[in-house]
Amino acid sequence: MKLLVLNCHEAWIHQLGVLCAELDIVVGLPGRYTQGWDTRMRPLPDGARTVTLDEVRQHGTAYDCVINHNITDLLDTKFLDAPKLLVLHDTLEGRMAQQDAEFDARDMRAMLNSYLATVGGHAIAISRSKARSWGVTHAVVHNSADPEAYLPWIGDVACGLRVANHVTSKRVFLAWDFHEEALAGLPLRIVGHNPDLAGVEAADSWDHLKRMLASHRFLVHTADPRYEDGVNMAVLEAMAAGMPVLTNRHPTTIVEHGVTGFVAESPAEMRAHAERLLADQGLAAELGANARALIARYHSPDRFRVEFTKAIGEARKKWARRRGRGMALGR
Repeated sequence: MKLLVLNCHEAWIHQLGVLCAELDIVVGLPGRYTQGWDTRMRPLPDGARTVTLDEVRQHGTAYDCVINHNITDLLDTKFLDAPKLLVLHDTLEGRMAQQDAEFDARDMRAMLNSYLATVGGHAIAISRSKARSWGVTHAVVHNSADPEAYLPWIGDVACGLRVANHVTSKRVFLAWDFHEEALAGLPLRIVGHNPDLAGVEAADSWDHLKRMLASHRFLVHTADPRYEDGVNMAVLEAMAAGMPVLTNRHPTTIVEHGVTGFVAESPAEMRAHAERLLADQGLAAELGANARALIARYHSPDRFRVEFTKAIGEARKKWARRRGRGMALGR
């Protein structure tokens, strides 16, 4: 199987390695902080290479499926006569807020639904809330993490960890006011691409991130339910590595209070939970072990492989039906 995928987020795309497919990853796209593949976030998946859209046009390669992440991607790959799969990573409300959009959400849903029908495309979302937000699919393929890919958790560094990019532009989405009020003055390391935050740097590599996940006491995740899920790739990774997670109350969190971490109703509650974990490495180990087991059961790479392969199959069926109708009409 040969797939073309437009680069959106190295950590997400790295999951596609479990498909054992040939992957052409499109780089050089506008709007990203890097023009290539960021090896600090992930190494290239097995069987993958990077290409540009111009190279794809020139070589005329045939693909079994083209994986897109937004409407711009769909338009950029319109020239390819191949099955199209759209992966929805954001809520429509969040996307509109980020772009200060003035269009009506109902119009956007209708336009996307119409376009997918026209090209014979299939859409999936990475969570149920994001599927509901867009209203163009019920299909969900949850992200995955492999506990076996991470180092044994030790938690000997009495310090929390927060993994987040572009914090300044996403303060509302990340419920950053809650985060700051809860954790001000406590030992906490922020990791990610945030050039405007003093002292904050991205991990040097995935191995470097794994070492931080193994050594730090807990992970922090906060999100505004209006715009973002209560779980992201960083949460899955941390739990797979055996870390407990502190989070704000959120309808889509996968953290079970007192079992895999702590869910806080208020900044004061989160602060109390953080102080407790900083003082009790044994408790952190117990919660982290439960978190690791949860990821192994519900977010395994095998499960992702099965569900994503099914999604590709649906995209191919819809494309074939659309192509058949076009041929019948002499197009």
